[in-house]
Amino acid sequence: MRAFLYGLILSTVLASTLSANEIYITQIGDTLDLDITQDGSGNEFGDSTTDITLDGDDMTFSITQTGDSNVIDAVIKGNSYTGTWTFTGDSNTVDLECDSSGGVNCENVTLNIATVGDTNKYILDIGQSADADGAQVDFTIDGDGNILITSIDGESAVVDVDIDNSATSSSATTSDSSSTYTSGQGGVVVELDIDGDGDSAGHSVKLDITGGGSNYKVTQSGVGDNAVDGTFSGDGQDVDITQSD
Repeated sequence: MRAFLYGLILSTVLASTLSANEIYITQIGDTLDLDITQDGSGNEFGDSTTDITLDGDDMTFSITQTGDSNVIDAVIKGNSYTGTWTFTGDSNTVDLECDSSGGVNCENVTLNIATVGDTNKYILDIGQSADADGAQVDFTIDGDGNILITSIDGESAVVDVDIDNSATSSSATTSDSSSTYTSGQGGVVVELDIDGDGDSAGHSVKLDITGGGSNYKVTQSGVGDNAVDGTFSGDGQDVDITQSD
């Protein structure tokens, strides 16, 4: 399986200068080590009609995309997933679901996402029915007009968001009812929804933001000592924090 994937990766890289590339994988089994590199624009690692599906425990999945208008659409099922995702470019879209349906848990997810670029969109949905315990998600985003929507259902989540954008004013808005997210004039949109009991440390969210004109919404619920630590540098910020037992 691993040799086949490396061959697939090599073919993708060699063809990247000619046309957009597409990768579709369905994997069932534990201890997968998957490393994807895509260069160029319009590449797809799954799409809205055909998800990448990785089903198993103790998986490592890393991806590097360089270019504009690339797409990642993936479903992960299993415990102890570790991912390092690195993006350079504009107008890219990432949609990740760590699915816990059918009696499969989604515990101990460790995900590091680093982005340099503008107008990118990241939508992450980790866990269902409060069984995505121990999630650790770290975002580092350098650019304007980016959108980050993250939902975690489970215990003792740790989320760290570090954003640097050059905006001073923005019409950045979100609309849950229509499932549309827009960011204008350079500002960013960040929505974090964390649900489920915490341990003695509770859920932890850290926001370190440089740049103005952005919209931040954090919702924490569950029994435990939940915490939000925010540092903002810039004008025109819209910050909404809701905590409940």
